[in-house]
Amino acid sequence: MRTLKRALLSLAAVLAMAQVLVAHAQLPEFTELVEQASPAVVNISTRQTLPAQPAGMPPQMMPDLEGLPPMFRDFFERSIPQLPPGQQRKREAQSLGSGFIISADGYVLTNNHVVADADEIIVRLSDRSELEAKLVGADPRTDVALLKVEGKGLPSVKLGKSEALKVGEWVVAIGSPFGFDHSVTAGIVSAKGRSLPDENYVPFIQTDVAINPGNSGGPLFNLDGEVVGINSQIFTRSGGFMGLSFAIPIDVAMNVAEQLKAEGKVNRGWLGVVIQEVSKDLAETFGLDKPAGALVAQVLEDSPGAKGGLRVGDVILALDGKPIVASADLPHLVGGLKPGTKVTLDVVRDGARQQLTMAIGALPDDGEAIAAAGAKGGAERSSNRLGVTVVDLTAEQKKALEVEGGALIREVQDGPAALIGLRPGDVITHLNNQSIDSAKTFGKVAEALPKNRSVSMRVLRQGRASFITFKLAE
Repeated sequence: MRTLKRALLSLAAVLAMAQVLVAHAQLPEFTELVEQASPAVVNISTRQTLPAQPAGMPPQMMPDLEGLPPMFRDFFERSIPQLPPGQQRKREAQSLGSGFIISADGYVLTNNHVVADADEIIVRLSDRSELEAKLVGADPRTDVALLKVEGKGLPSVKLGKSEALKVGEWVVAIGSPFGFDHSVTAGIVSAKGRSLPDENYVPFIQTDVAINPGNSGGPLFNLDGEVVGINSQIFTRSGGFMGLSFAIPIDVAMNVAEQLKAEGKVNRGWLGVVIQEVSKDLAETFGLDKPAGALVAQVLEDSPGAKGGLRVGDVILALDGKPIVASADLPHLVGGLKPGTKVTLDVVRDGARQQLTMAIGALPDDGEAIAAAGAKGGAERSSNRLGVTVVDLTAEQKKALEVEGGALIREVQDGPAALIGLRPGDVITHLNNQSIDSAKTFGKVAEALPKNRSVSMRVLRQGRASFITFKLAE
């Protein structure tokens, strides 16, 4: 009996060891990848001269000499370093980041925020040799910068296709977190096509690879040793890594780098429309089966979108057959097109699907700004159902807002309008999918609003348009 028990225990131990070996065999091996890729990964340091400050010790650091005996006071005054009047101390700022060589003749990719405003850029190779780099060009919108160092036969990375990445795929980062050169971290692709605040033109790759200050600008590799992204940002509440890292797709970065190399700047596609997300309630009001697409909240005058026939209230569902699932998908697709490119948009207008063909324009260097309208003039009209008092727009207000009509909110009373956040100064241009050209039209449409059903309203606030939804109770 004891012999049988021993045999069973031995068998269980063998099976457990086999499971460990199988699990280990399924884990990826990074050593060969790191050995081959590391020589092309560089450390980037910068120096920047800051505005000078008055000489001498800062006032908050000056000791209080009052009340001291004369002998001690004279000693401390002589010990405090002072410069002649009018002279100022020079100040320098330094930063540290990562990058990678993309060609044997010395072109280097990194983040714009790593080298922004730098007076001197130093690239340190894996053999610890240092080269001074020149900034070929930078693009703040994508946070990509292209550098050039003098050299021949330099080690360079293999470039992959970020479009081919799959969620769940293993990826590796090499960089200089906190100045620790050539640190290697690994993880998986958590998501693709992420949009971040104020980053409209980059469909970020989200990973759980450990990224920290100093990793910025470094490469993200797939298991074939190909660069698929540039590590750029992290989401953190502590200042350090928390499991959410974001990389710029290499397809986007190389498109930017090629334009910077050829022209010194980046040209992007532009439609000239303001869009917003389609919520469940908005989808219902526009006759959609489910929330999807980009809702056109505003069409700028003389923009490519206006010339192509886009209207306020259109829901863009696809561009050249590529679906627009979330509104952020549209800027990603349009921004990657060359100005002048002809595209076909699938839109839903008045509940019916149709196609529009138009030419993409060039994104202006400066953002479009629309002046906010004042709150003067017009004959008052009131709608007790919504709880707002509205007036007609003056000719000057229409010109400033670039609209043909609308109803300006002068007062918000207790009622549905207050609950949905309307404010005095807001301009209502559409209600229940109907255009509002005056306060009188607003009153008529408001009186006929259905009950217990989602109703859409387009509102201009400080020059920016958006659709909101609400329901009127019985």
